[in-house]
Amino acid sequence: MSEPMILRARAAAPLKEVHQALTDPARLRIWLAEHAEVDLPHRYEFWGRYTPEGDAPHQRLLHIDERTLRFAWLLDGEETTTEIALAPEGDDATTITLSQTHFDFQDVVTGASIRGVLQTYWCLSIANLVDHLEGRPLTPKTDFTSPRLGAQIIVDAPVEVLYDALTDSHKASEWFGYPIGIEPYKGGRFAMGGFDNPDPAKILDVEPGRGMSIDWGAVGVTTWELAESGGKTRLTFVQSGFDEQNPPYPAWAGWLSGLAELRRYTELADWRPIWIPAEVPSAG
Repeated sequence: MSEPMILRARAAAPLKEVHQALTDPARLRIWLAEHAEVDLPHRYEFWGRYTPEGDAPHQRLLHIDERTLRFAWLLDGEETTTEIALAPEGDDATTITLSQTHFDFQDVVTGASIRGVLQTYWCLSIANLVDHLEGRPLTPKTDFTSPRLGAQIIVDAPVEVLYDALTDSHKASEWFGYPIGIEPYKGGRFAMGGFDNPDPAKILDVEPGRGMSIDWGAVGVTTWELAESGGKTRLTFVQSGFDEQNPPYPAWAGWLSGLAELRRYTELADWRPIWIPAEVPSAG
């Protein structure tokens, strides 16, 4: 089995508050799942539309203390393990480290297992946890029961600021946390990983200052549109043209988690990413 997937993020909230948001079922129903039931130290369950294979709860609590939550999660016939560890950063900030077993990036590419969604599912969930803790609006969750992939968010920034952040390669790379090369014209490249990507997506259409459509091949077409809304910007984001028997949930959840960071990037004067880069082992 491969090494566990690790995600690290920072929340501007004390450790005790983060722990409470992770274990209070009423709060879990806000940022994580449609349904949640918790009875510590015996039960920790969540399910519903916004949970992969969420027809029923499939979690089994393994360990809980003041800084660690660990549970087994049955997905596609395999019992995976999720661990969330908390560490204080002074009195008013907490580092959240999530470890998830049984994630294979090939499942993202092939769609062979629902476990392929785990990385982007947890990225979106942690982004919503951080915004919940910091009193900010949440990003729409992925509905795993529907092939309709669309969302609308309100961003407290002008349309031109959003358009620039969505079309400028440097700025998009900053808020998305991954190199992106963008040629913002019809027929231009939209290259995840930068312009060295030998197989970039293709920009189908651009409405300067307002919107763009991007063709990703088998996973469909991404379209976003901007409109002024009471001094803020309404961002409408849609994925279409894919096989509805196999919706690209991993890609969709990834875009939603990116939009959560885009909103912070354009709204906060002192923005810094919530994500903490993974530690690189030393050569020695």
